Amino acid sequence: MTGQTTSNKPTTGDETASALTHDHVFLGTNEKRNERKVWLVILLTATMMVVEITAGHWFGSMALIADGWHMSTHAGAMLIAVLAYRYARKNASNRKFSFGTGKVGDLAGFASAVVLVLIALLIGWESLLRLVEPVDISFEQAIMVAVIGLIVNLVSAWLLRDDHHHHHHGHDHGHHHHHEHGQDNNLRAAYLHVLADALTSVLAIIALLVGRGYGWYWADPLMGIVGAIVISRWSWGLIRDTGGVLLDRVPDSGEIEGRIRGVIETDTDTITDLHIWQIGPGHVSVIASIASETPKAVSDYKDMLRQIDHVSHITVEVHRLGRTA
Repeated sequence: MTGQTTSNKPTTGDETASALTHDHVFLGTNEKRNERKVWLVILLTATMMVVEITAGHWFGSMALIADGWHMSTHAGAMLIAVLAYRYARKNASNRKFSFGTGKVGDLAGFASAVVLVLIALLIGWESLLRLVEPVDISFEQAIMVAVIGLIVNLVSAWLLRDDHHHHHHGHDHGHHHHHEHGQDNNLRAAYLHVLADALTSVLAIIALLVGRGYGWYWADPLMGIVGAIVISRWSWGLIRDTGGVLLDRVPDSGEIEGRIRGVIETDTDTITDLHIWQIGPGHVSVIASIASETPKAVSDYKDMLRQIDHVSHITVEVHRLGRTA
């Protein structure tokens, strides 16, 4: 259920008190489905983790054991995602949250991105150590592990891919969807963890094949450093986007501000104060203070703003300007 677009100020029209009341539920439209998908990925990842750690002890392979524990960190990060979905839904109508719990997913995504940075740093550090002091590699076993890991990650990415690339919201008026405020950053974080794991598997396979064919043991740690750099860049992008939502940055680099001013401002009507921020995936809140010599009813301004894609919560304040002689 999405929040109703309304005003928190008295109007000059004939609206009733009941018509002005509204909820503050600003969750993504596919939260339950996304949660189920992430649970499936956690199950796949955890199963693979147990298999790798068990097989590693059985065959005495450090590569298997290390990859198993590496997958456990991704499973833990994805657990953050599903717990965030559950918490957001459970507390969606909790009045202690002024604008609902739509940002819980962004908070979880931010935390998950920090975990991803730490994983990248650990991979980079371990790779540097192995460049300095190369270790013997059991190529056949290591390649087998990397291939199985890649298959699991590709299946996981396939499960999460649809919602990562196509984002929808509850007030669809047929307009195009904007990347920044339309997406579910919680699901995006889970997707990036899977993608990071898949990338490390691909780089590992390439490095191990080169190492086995040419005896270049340094190729494995070198690919590890490359992977760490790429994962760090992905993580930074997620930290930047989720951090912006948490700090109430104006979405779309100001494009939505231009659209709001475009529908409201005329020769007689001027927006003197404007606040725009994201309150959930696909939901933007607007507070507008309008000055006019011939002001319309607040409800008229609300109707104009309702037509803008993603605007789900509106507060309008109108000031009548005195005419100058």
